Amino acid sequence: MTTLLLEIRRKFAEEQFEFSKHAVDQSILRQIRVQEIREAITNGQVIEDYPEDKYGPSCLIFGSTQAQRPIHVQCSYPSRSLVKVITVYEPNPQQWNNDFTQRRRSGNDK
Repeated sequence: MTTLLLEIRRKFAEEQFEFSKHAVDQSILRQIRVQEIREAITNGQVIEDYPEDKYGPSCLIFGSTQAQRPIHVQCSYPSRSLVKVITVYEPNPQQWNNDFTQRRRSGNDK
C-alpha cells in the first residue's frame, strides 16, 4: 500500500479533512453520506494520481461502503494540514471497467 493512501487514511481517522463546496454539493446531490466516504477511504485504493493538477496535487480513490456501494473520492495529497475532498461520486459502469478501477476506452482515446 502506498504511503500516500496511508497518510490520507491517517488524516481521515484524525478528523483532519475538509470538503470543497463542490464536494458538499455533489455529496448532497448524489446522497453520499460522510460515513460512506470514510468507508471508501478506509478500504479503498488509489486508482489515479494527479500530481500536476492545476489546483494542487490530488488523487482518485476507489472504495466500497459496508453496503457494497462503489464510491470514487478525489482528494488532495496529505501534504496539506487538512486533506481536501474535491469531489465524490458513484462511478458510472459505462465509463469504468467492472471493478471501477480503470476507465473504459472510447473510440476517441489514443
